Amino acid sequence: MPPLTQYGLLAEQHWRTWLPRMVAELERTGRLHQTLLEAEEQTETELDSLRRHFIQQGLTPRQAHQRAWEIVRERYLFLPPES
Repeated sequence: MPPLTQYGLLAEQHWRTWLPRMVAELERTGRLHQTLLEAEEQTETELDSLRRHFIQQGLTPRQAHQRAWEIVRERYLFLPPES
């Protein structure tokens, strides 16, 4: 399997801290690494799409990236904590 990128490493750190039961289940079933890779791919794909959209709306590339990152990181990497 390919190594994790910065997005996958960020997600893993967050998940281990805030979603320990989810991580334990993914590890138990052998799917943690694959799930992190999928989160990376979704993050990269949506980040690029949103960034392009915001640039078309008139934002600078830096502004577009920042706004896209703020949206996407919560969807795939920094999931809400377990209760």
